[in-house]
Amino acid sequence: MVVTEVLVRGILSRSKVFDYVVNAYVGCEHGCIYCYARFMKRFTGHIERWGEFVDAKINAPDLLRRQITKARPGRVWVSGVCDPYQPLEKKYQLTRKCLEVLLRHRWEVTIQTKSPLVLRDMGLLTEAPGLEVGLTITTADEDIRRLFEPKAPPIEERLRALEELHRAGIKTFAMIAPLLPGAEGLPAMLDSKVDEVLIDRMNYHYADWAYRKHGLEGALSDGFFYSTARELAAAFAAQGIACQILF
Repeated sequence: MVVTEVLVRGILSRSKVFDYVVNAYVGCEHGCIYCYARFMKRFTGHIERWGEFVDAKINAPDLLRRQITKARPGRVWVSGVCDPYQPLEKKYQLTRKCLEVLLRHRWEVTIQTKSPLVLRDMGLLTEAPGLEVGLTITTADEDIRRLFEPKAPPIEERLRALEELHRAGIKTFAMIAPLLPGAEGLPAMLDSKVDEVLIDRMNYHYADWAYRKHGLEGALSDGFFYSTARELAAAFAAQGIACQILF
């Protein structure tokens, strides 16, 4: 893993998903083979494979303190092209420091991660109005998870994080994106742990080789996505959990 400390010129960026996005890191240690964010290599000049480099934007909190005073308040996505709670966050605490700035100014925040490390900041999160936390869980099958997300935390750890956050009164959601084989068991796993579920398909082709290698080609089809997504949505609705199929 190549870790580089970098200084950047800006940290609060406009987003097409929410009003703004904050990415305190470039790259992600999780190295999920389907990750859409690997396109970032075209702009950063990294020669390492995706999952084998991370740039830590060590001036991100200071920059955010300056930028936020000049920006119109809005909802901030933490984060869009990295996991804000990847393992290096234990050392650098850049996500936590950026959250402290955002919450001090009472901006609304949506956190999206695969890591139970988010629980470290529970004391901060419970004091934040308009904050929501999502854990990405793409399958209920740990063997499938290891194929596609070999360095990410196990499913059970993510479920535990959601349960603790939900119990603390924080709005929680699960992001089933991309929808992988073996997701049928997720409604039972997520029951009483989330307020909302979002389901998205495999929109990029980075992981097609893995589907073929392991005989999972059928799960790349439109038919698989829509039939499975509809079944999941019906199951979540029966539990009283809001569910959106994004595509």
